[in-house]
Amino acid sequence: MSRIHITFGIILIIVGGAAYAVTEFANWNALIPAFLGLALVACALVGMIHPVIGGVLGLGVAIVGLAGTAMNVVELGSLFAGDVARPAAVITSTIGFIFLVLYAALIIRSMVITAREHRNSAQLA
Repeated sequence: MSRIHITFGIILIIVGGAAYAVTEFANWNALIPAFLGLALVACALVGMIHPVIGGVLGLGVAIVGLAGTAMNVVELGSLFAGDVARPAAVITSTIGFIFLVLYAALIIRSMVITAREHRNSAQLA
């Protein structure tokens, strides 16, 4: 599970860094995906010690990130209409939102598989 945390963490760090560079280092809000990525990497470190806790923390980070990016994602229609004030924020939030949804789905899937394996091994004993 730690590989999932690290992979998506690095992707979000790259997205946040690129967004910050594209906005010409003018807006700290562009770094929000990078901060979420750092939090996911920290969850990977926790997950190396205790995988379940790392997974739950990572899922919590994803839920907070989804809630935070959703407010810009709903402006996607306005972006296509050309009426949005901060197009870079909407694009960055949408990319982050997509990666966080994928991340959350993979973590939930991994947790379900782990729980099934644990239940099956308990029945065999």
